Amino acid sequence: MLGTAGVMRSVIARDLTLAWRRKADVFVAVLFFVIVASLFPLGIGPEPQLLRAIGPGVVWVAALLASMLALSRLFAADYADGTLEQMLLAATPLSIIVIAKVIAHWIAANIPLVLIGPLLGLQFGLPGDALAVLALALALGTPSLSLIGAIGAALTLGLRGGGVLLALLVLPLYAPVLILGSLAVEATAAGLAAQPYLLLLAAMSLAALSLAPWAIAAALRISHE
Repeated sequence: MLGTAGVMRSVIARDLTLAWRRKADVFVAVLFFVIVASLFPLGIGPEPQLLRAIGPGVVWVAALLASMLALSRLFAADYADGTLEQMLLAATPLSIIVIAKVIAHWIAANIPLVLIGPLLGLQFGLPGDALAVLALALALGTPSLSLIGAIGAALTLGLRGGGVLLALLVLPLYAPVLILGSLAVEATAAGLAAQPYLLLLAAMSLAALSLAPWAIAAALRISHE
């Protein structure tokens, strides 16, 4: 019989395998990220100071919107084929299973954004140290986006028009992550310390990791009923 760690590994491997089979979904999210972030320099013009000023915020807005694209499908397939019911009846606590599912979602949906983010920052003229902080801020902040978004995905599971409701639920909660991530990059570009903002991003992700799984599990039970 699998222990907790074995169950988590199995769920993560399963979800990553399914994500690999649906590579188009990941590609669409990455393409959306690139297009949204690239439209601003084209529309605003080549003014270097203006681009450097708006660059961190634009990249972060594009990243959180791109990360939302896969949220509505996080539990949808399990809900449709009856897997969710088996999860509810399993001996392993549902909160452990949803942690594994969110980890798989973060790897598949957000790791590409973390890797591509600094490349997009180049078109805004951000210096090298700011690009490194941008990647680190995305790596620290996107886990909380996945965890918060998973709560919304669980609450809107099975609802008609759930995608719109999901956006209305989670976008206001994404605002602190967006602000801190942008400020970290802006501080580095201005020659100031980014560590306070990065530590706050890490603290938010840890707080979300400690609280969100139980909220997601409760929301899934309510949606299943």
